[in-house]
Amino acid sequence: MSKQKLTRERDCVRLTSTVAGPGPYTMRCMILGWLKAKDAVDAGSALADSFPAQTTGDYIREFLDRGAAELRTRKLGFYKRVRFANAFKWRLLEKGVAPETAHDVTQTLLISILTSGADSPQGAVAASGSDGKSGRAESPETLLRRADESAARGAYLEAVAQYQEYIARRPEDLAGFNNLGATLIRLGRLEQARKQLHAALALSPNNADAIFNMGNLRMALGRYADAENYFRRAVAARRTDPLIRTHLAEALAAQSLLDKSRVEYDKILKSKPRFAPALAGLASLERSAGRFSAAEELYRKALQSDPNLPAALVGLSVCRRMGPQDAQWIADTETRANEIQSPLEAASLRFAVGKCYDDLGKYAQAFSNYKRGNELMKPLASPYDVREHSRFVNDMACVYTPEAIKSVKAGGSSSTRPVFVVGMPRSGTSLVEQILASHPAVAGAGELEFWPDELRSDEARIRKELLPAEQRHKIATDYLQVLKSRSANAGYVVDKMPRNADLLGLIHSVFPDARILYVQRDPIDTCLSCYFQHFALPQNYTFDLNDLANYYRQHARLMAHWRKVLPPGTLLDVPYEQLVADQEGWTRKMLAHLGLAWDEACLKFNENPRPVATPSSWQVRQRIYGDSVKRGRHYSRFIKPLLELDRI
Repeated sequence: MSKQKLTRERDCVRLTSTVAGPGPYTMRCMILGWLKAKDAVDAGSALADSFPAQTTGDYIREFLDRGAAELRTRKLGFYKRVRFANAFKWRLLEKGVAPETAHDVTQTLLISILTSGADSPQGAVAASGSDGKSGRAESPETLLRRADESAARGAYLEAVAQYQEYIARRPEDLAGFNNLGATLIRLGRLEQARKQLHAALALSPNNADAIFNMGNLRMALGRYADAENYFRRAVAARRTDPLIRTHLAEALAAQSLLDKSRVEYDKILKSKPRFAPALAGLASLERSAGRFSAAEELYRKALQSDPNLPAALVGLSVCRRMGPQDAQWIADTETRANEIQSPLEAASLRFAVGKCYDDLGKYAQAFSNYKRGNELMKPLASPYDVREHSRFVNDMACVYTPEAIKSVKAGGSSSTRPVFVVGMPRSGTSLVEQILASHPAVAGAGELEFWPDELRSDEARIRKELLPAEQRHKIATDYLQVLKSRSANAGYVVDKMPRNADLLGLIHSVFPDARILYVQRDPIDTCLSCYFQHFALPQNYTFDLNDLANYYRQHARLMAHWRKVLPPGTLLDVPYEQLVADQEGWTRKMLAHLGLAWDEACLKFNENPRPVATPSSWQVRQRIYGDSVKRGRHYSRFIKPLLELDRI
């Protein structure tokens, strides 16, 4: 009796004799398998041949969407997807596409087709189809272990395929759904991750791992208060887990609750003094407090424990200006960015390397890294919709007319405690807040999510009509309580959330006596600084120069409306460049706008020890300097979409 070997007939393998050699049926299956593999290669080459000549704007997104949709119909297994991707990339290189672009486009396309089945738990099961090399004979336990090992070494695409196969075989086990969700977060596929994590929690609502990963998802979405709630639930279940507590500390820091964040880091490091993520997190708090040498020391200590920790590598880049002596470190970090599969982590390193080259005056290399960072981020974010943005501006103008604004006084709060510093991101709002918060009567609260949360909770009504007096009264009470939690005694508390610029009509209807300062920086410099900042995915307009230009035009249109309808004395325009040129003169104007007497401490804002939990934490520790004025001149040949903003 001949020996038998177990194979899968649908993948051209079946029960065959090992003695007699392949029969006609087996040979036909082998040929068909080769043809299927060749079909994947041919499909990759053909798709590359249709690659658009213009590689900016929406052309790449549309191309990738079409390509991914076509490939989903082919139902390629994991290994044939890899064959397809290799053929696609090499054909792009043959066509003369830049190696960096070919790599990024291939990676994005492969992520898209590999995770296309993860839109739902059922899809993850369906997407697990094997192509004969996935090790179907393995036990589920071995398959899960291999998937975890793939994820641990950063092979996230391979891990996704393995978790999908595990889910197909063990749909009752939450580990597959949870671990797939965590991996999808690493890949920036947040909506797909959400569905997998919901499936995990449906199987076990109190599972600490799934709750923890839901917190990570909320962090990636910029919903820091929600993330804190999830992390607190996870900590309650696993009080000694250092990673969960580290993420809780990060969520607190993201809300400018830096003292509370420090308490959590201290708890971790007391028992695990070399835990790298906590060391990097504590370093970020030191940086926020202006203790840059201490921060750099902690980042380096973290890297001794984990040499590839992205948070520590990024943190080192923003502790000081880089110099020629840092050239090797910059080159090593750039190499590391090329090796990371996670687009979010790779992007964070690209932005860090871009900042380093900018410090060195190597502007072409700086822009190349910033551009690649944004190219990694854009496919992960929902598309910026300029038409929807324009409709929002129109709605605000229709609701908050001069007549409506005049009517709000009776139903609004009489409190003057809130002070709103608004503007585009990267326009100088942190500087203005720091100057004001150096006055003994003023406290800075950082960027509060309160008003954006109000919009999310009742957007349809806010865009349709003036809120009734009862609702505005409740909002005022809730907001004043938030300010009290940030400072119990200060006469004025500054909320410097830039996005509040969209909601000045709503804010004025709740606090008609509150003062607003609008920081306006050169539009090209503002948008360029946004493009150079690694923002969270919800700030989707920052990942593309055309989107940034369109966003700024809508922003300027809405601000022109607020100037027209808000009562005189409510809104003060603060031109950033004039503030830099005449710090004392404009500081006096800002204090007078709030009704405050002059205080010399405002001129020494850089000596203020208050923590600053924004990307400007380094800048606000320096005396005012003009380096950031007309910064765009160094990059003019790269930023054509922004140059027309000079006319605004």
